[in-house]
Amino acid sequence: MSDITFFSIVVPVFNEEDNLPVLYDEIHRAAVAAGKEWEVIFVDDGSKDRSLEVIKELAQKSSHVRFVALDKNSGQSAAFSAGFDAANGEVIITMDADLQNDPGDIPNMLREFERGFDMVIGWRAKRKDTFAKRIASKVGNSIRNWLSQETVRDTGCSLKVMRSSMAKQIPMFTGMHRFLPTLMKCQGATVSEVKVNHRPRLHGTSKYGIWDRARTTFFDLLAIRWMKKRYICYGIKEKN
Repeated sequence: MSDITFFSIVVPVFNEEDNLPVLYDEIHRAAVAAGKEWEVIFVDDGSKDRSLEVIKELAQKSSHVRFVALDKNSGQSAAFSAGFDAANGEVIITMDADLQNDPGDIPNMLREFERGFDMVIGWRAKRKDTFAKRIASKVGNSIRNWLSQETVRDTGCSLKVMRSSMAKQIPMFTGMHRFLPTLMKCQGATVSEVKVNHRPRLHGTSKYGIWDRARTTFFDLLAIRWMKKRYICYGIKEKN
């Protein structure tokens, strides 16, 4: 068992000004329901709209809100990395800013984590995306698991709970966020999966094209497979 006292929620943001106030309200309700100390770190990834201004307004209103503003658009992996570095909690929770992840799932995921796991992954059992995206995700997930020798049901779900000390040790590179379970397991992490809610996007547009993502992910997978074979992981029996 592993009781949590403080958790950090890391949210990469790129052009999500309309979603942020609603997202914060939902995160606040979920955090109160969880009954722990908490913070949310919004990482603005060079937004072109008013996202950073909205984040600053939220930070002025709530001591729970912190933010990191990147100097240019650097990608979701860079945003997660910056958020991990800034996080103070013993647990890090990741999620998207587009409201498709439901913060209401956080209390249940934390309870699962406290059963003794190092990572809990959200599994979107009922996707609310377009038919094309659902098919692309299903095919991509199968290929990703095959090449990375994984069995994760939904590697693309951003809603994850991780032990902070391990998350901060993850090697950082572009595309890293798509392989967090594998990279955690390289450190010996125990991983659980739970069903989570998934919602349609209300504001803004998706930041990814299906084929662009597929092409870049394929090369990332080759790198991950190489890393798994070469990753150094050991335990110390005795020392003096």
